[in-house]
Formats: sequence, structure tokens, C-alpha cells
Amino acid sequence: MFESLIRHPMRLLIGLVVLIVLLSQTLAIVPEDKQALILRFGEIERTVNRYKPGEDFGHSGAGLVVRVPFTDSIQKIDKRILGINMERQQVLSTDQQRLQVDAFARFRITNPVRMYTAIRSEERLQQQLATILGSSLRNELGKRTFATLLSPERGAVMDNIQVALNREARKYGAEIIDVRIKRADLPEGATLEAAYNRMRTARQQEATAIRAEGDKEAQIIRGNADGDAARIYAASYGKDPDFYDFYRAMQSYRQTFLADGNRGETSIVLSPDNEYLKRFMGD
Repeated sequence: MFESLIRHPMRLLIGLVVLIVLLSQTLAIVPEDKQALILRFGEIERTVNRYKPGEDFGHSGAGLVVRVPFTDSIQKIDKRILGINMERQQVLSTDQQRLQVDAFARFRITNPVRMYTAIRSEERLQQQLATILGSSLRNELGKRTFATLLSPERGAVMDNIQVALNREARKYGAEIIDVRIKRADLPEGATLEAAYNRMRTARQQEATAIRAEGDKEAQIIRGNADGDAARIYAASYGKDPDFYDFYRAMQSYRQTFLADGNRGETSIVLSPDNEYLKRFMGD
């Protein structure tokens, strides 16, 4: 047989081609950075080298894979951390600032079966997550002021966006690792000074409202205190009417004779038996 093949090199060549094709349809190599789905007539038959949290490099299920030739196909899916770059979005903040925002996110495919069933390919998954990222960003920044993006509160904003994006990403078998805003600029033609003026005006209006509320509360407290004082005075004076009469007379004498500017130099012509002077008479 071997001699026959030597005499007919075309048979040898055809045999080698058939063997190579058969091997290529039977064997496949799954690298460490890929997870694979074995598809039989388009349906998922099993997974190879699926992502596992905390997995050591070099000790996964990667390597040579055997499949049924001509009926099984292989779909390789990345295990590495992938990126989404969101196109610039215009966001309206609560203080009516129109911001041009650039953002990005990092994600990993943790459930290849769900990903393939829901959206089929990594490219379509990235497009879908970019759309969701833009929506989550607009929703969250629409609840915040422009100053928030310049303050430490920006970290909390990113965490909220990541939680919202992760909630949707799990539906596609993905996990969001991180979300960050690259830039948040005012639109062209809008000056920073104008933005600061609007922010200052908003803060002044807020301060005025708080001050007015404080004045209102102070008046209520003062009125209640005056009422309590009047009741206490009335209860006290009612126990000794003579003392109250004497006390009020002394207050009147002080106001009349020792008021500012008089210093005891006030002159009043009254009859000695005048009711007003009875306290001076020892009555």
C-alpha cells in the first residue's frame, strides 16, 4: 500500500489533506485567556475553560479539546477584562448645566452560556452595554449638580452608576468591574464664569430660603417664650398684689427720674398727696 501511494503521489496528497481536515474538525485549542462553547448543530453542548473567580493562571481548563467532526463547532469568548468607551453624551444637571460627558467602563464575561443565548457575540454585548452606560449616566447625573462632579461625592456617583449598569449587565452574563468619567465639560460657548454665577445664584436663593425659615422658627419660639413668661409673671404677681403694685411703681419712678439723659434732674410739680407719689410718702 505504501508503495502504491509512492507511485501515485496525488493519492498521498489527497489523503494528507483529508487527514488534516479531519483533525482540524476534531481537535481545537482553547487558550488560557478564552472560554469556549461547544455547539452541536447550533445548540450549546458544553463549555470549556469557563471563568471562575480566583482561578490561578495555568491551572484552568484550557488546552486541547476534542469534538465531533462536522457536527460540533466552537465559539471562543474572551475571559479577560474588556472595555467600553461611551460616546460623548450631553447631560442636564439639576442646576440646569448642560454637560458634555465622556465615560468608560470595564467588564468581564462571567457566564458565556447566558451571553451567547442573550446576545450571541462580544461585539454586540459591548454595544448594548455602552447604550446602557449612557442611560445610567444620564439618570444619575440628572439627579446631581455640576459641583458634585468637582467634589469627593463624585466617587459615590460612580458607584451608583456601576450598580445600575451591573444590574443590567448580569442579564447578559457580564460583570462590571469599574466605571469612570473621563471628562465632564461645559458645552462650547459656555464660560465657566457663567456657570459659577448660576451656581452662586442658586446657593444664595437656597441661603435666603433657609434664613427665612430660621426667622420664622425664631419668631414662633420667641412668641411661645413670651407667652410662657407672661403666664409665669401673672401667676407670681397674683400671689402678692401689694408687692406687684410696689414693683411696678419702682419701675415707673426709674423710667421717669433716672431715664437716659435725665440723671436725677427731672422736675415734676405735683401735689404732696398725689397718688403717683404715695410710695415716697411711705404708704
